[in-house]
Amino acid sequence: MTTLQVEGLTKVFGRGAGRTVAVQPMDLEIDTSTALGIVGESGSGKSTLARLLVGFETPTAGAIHLDGRPISRMLSMPRERREFRRAVQFVAQDTFSAFDPRRTLRDAVATPLRVLREVTGPAADAEIRDVLGLLQLDPALLDRYPSQVSGGQRQRFALARSLVVRPQILLCDEVVSALDVSVQGAVLNMIRDYCETYRVGLGFISHGLPATTFIADTLLVMRHGAVVETGPTEQVVDRPEHPYTRTLLDAYRRGPRRVVAVDPVA
Repeated sequence: MTTLQVEGLTKVFGRGAGRTVAVQPMDLEIDTSTALGIVGESGSGKSTLARLLVGFETPTAGAIHLDGRPISRMLSMPRERREFRRAVQFVAQDTFSAFDPRRTLRDAVATPLRVLREVTGPAADAEIRDVLGLLQLDPALLDRYPSQVSGGQRQRFALARSLVVRPQILLCDEVVSALDVSVQGAVLNMIRDYCETYRVGLGFISHGLPATTFIADTLLVMRHGAVVETGPTEQVVDRPEHPYTRTLLDAYRRGPRRVVAVDPVA
């Protein structure tokens, strides 16, 4: 079982009067049996946490380990960095900046497959088509550029680019918040079904409780960079202990309870 473990993780930006504690000391764990939802309002530190988990930011204190190995060391060595990038994949909300507008979607999806798994040629084409089938994407779109497909399609291509690597841990940061409700539901179902079928650990980061409670079996609630509550999703939703969690749930209950769709989307 692959495990991403965090101990005492802290991130501070700036110094003196301009000092901002983006992530207060925290512990958490994501493994291949986990679907962890990380929720909180904008500015709560969720995205900074995600960037720390994948090595895009350096912690001020604390440590992150993949199967007992510090990722700081793994990322400093080419072979181990490739191993880490294959094991832990990240999908961001901003798909415009995530893709090179000068490269086709075929190039975007094939590159991590070639670099991280060394799969090329017909074998790569077959694997890409398999993943596109899971995500209900027409292979004919592969020769288009990112600007030539819809937002929902581009988000699913971002997922395809991560899934062809066959990660053990998938981290998703606000991947459905900018999508239409019908598209949100379809993408959430795809992520959930893939992770359950292939035993992929999921870290799902969002400010929206409907999406998070649908996809996660465990919730972690953040406020001002700190974890204020964590536990099984049903327990946190039905018996919240922290006032901030209750505030989030009050807003959640005034809106739709679930975001669910199973039909293919354009």
